[in-house]
Amino acid sequence: MPQLSQIGEIYASQLFWLAIVFALIYFGIGRAMVPKIERTIDDRDARIAGDLDAAESARVAASTLDHDYHAGLDAARSTALRDITEAKAKATAASEKRVKAGDAKLVTALAEATARIGASRDSAMTEIEAATVEAVQDIVAKLSGVKVDRATAAAKVKAELAHG
Repeated sequence: MPQLSQIGEIYASQLFWLAIVFALIYFGIGRAMVPKIERTIDDRDARIAGDLDAAESARVAASTLDHDYHAGLDAARSTALRDITEAKAKATAASEKRVKAGDAKLVTALAEATARIGASRDSAMTEIEAATVEAVQDIVAKLSGVKVDRATAAAKVKAELAHG
């Protein structure tokens, strides 16, 4: 085969050109491209470090804001609780005052009603007594034909009413 027979003649020249191509590739990539890649990696590392620092600063700021928020919330809760307690105390005092005023009015009304009832009862008892005295006089006069004087009949009626 003719391709295999010429290997010995062109072997050295192919190795020479192979070494030149590898050298060009090595120096082209090593000298021209590697520094650009290293710069890109260094820039990327610096950007990542800056982003991490910014994230840590943001985390600290968020933590501070969260702490301040919770402190404000606790202060608002305590203020609201204090206001509610004060409002309850005022409402209770006002209610007690109204109840006492109402109780005083009821006691006064009860005393007046009791006095009216007592007066009505005494008046009714007097009328009942007078009607009973007249009835006793009429009954005694009809049954026995004897006329009883008013004072005697009133004394007997009072005695009976007193004993029940």
